[in-house]
Amino acid sequence: MEIKEYINYKETEILRLYNEVGWTAYTEKPQVLEQGYKNSLLVLAAYENDELLGIIRVVGDGYTIVFVQDILVFPNNQRKGVGTALLKSVLDRYPEVRQIELITDNTPKTIAFYKSLGFSEFSEIGCCGFMRC
Repeated sequence: MEIKEYINYKETEILRLYNEVGWTAYTEKPQVLEQGYKNSLLVLAAYENDELLGIIRVVGDGYTIVFVQDILVFPNNQRKGVGTALLKSVLDRYPEVRQIELITDNTPKTIAFYKSLGFSEFSEIGCCGFMRC
């Protein structure tokens, strides 16, 4: 597996990835998703023999905060270390950033995944989060 910057946005493969993981709210407006990619701080992709396995997309300033906006792995490649490799690649690129944050589904699987990589729930560090939808 190779992790590299995702520079050339390929709408077909990105829409297929989002659809296969069930994130269809993003695919309803493909032009908005493309602009999100173009305006991201960093997008990394995992490849095996030129086949896209998954992506991670982060936003922020890269100095004081990095927010993991999206981390997606094709279902047939999940639980094979792809997500871990992508997230570790981001953490390696921003070792001095104090706040690396994300929002995820509240399931035992996702909580265990992020905790295994050193993340804490906001409540564990005396914080809470808010979102306007």
